Amino acid sequence: MNILYKTQATATGGRTGSAATYDGALKVDLVTPKELGGPGGTGNNPEQLFAAGYSACFLGAIKFVAGQQKIKVRDDSTVTADVGIGPRADGGGFGLDVALTISLPDIERAVAEDLVQRAHIVCPYSHATKGSLDVRLTVA
Repeated sequence: MNILYKTQATATGGRTGSAATYDGALKVDLVTPKELGGPGGTGNNPEQLFAAGYSACFLGAIKFVAGQQKIKVRDDSTVTADVGIGPRADGGGFGLDVALTISLPDIERAVAEDLVQRAHIVCPYSHATKGSLDVRLTVA
């Protein structure tokens, strides 16, 4: 693979600590949600960061495949990622549950659904989770 961009982040303290990119552009305090036995409160958690990253990346993939077909994606288009975490059925640890809801105003539904399927192939987050995570896609 020809790597076009690379970044680095370091976490300290696990789910209750902090994380930052090497260049200081992103710094977050991490807190474990009450639902997972933590204190909750101000801060973020890995599932929120995954949801933000996946939704942004997936919308970028939609714009990429739409551009290949000369289809204009409006600036107010959105991808909302719902990310859940819980114990896996096999009892071997935890797993993620992911659903993406996509809104592409002014694009005919059949065209939007085709763009979403194509984006699901192109998006590196979708590719990375393929075979290990069932990502549900809904065109709103």
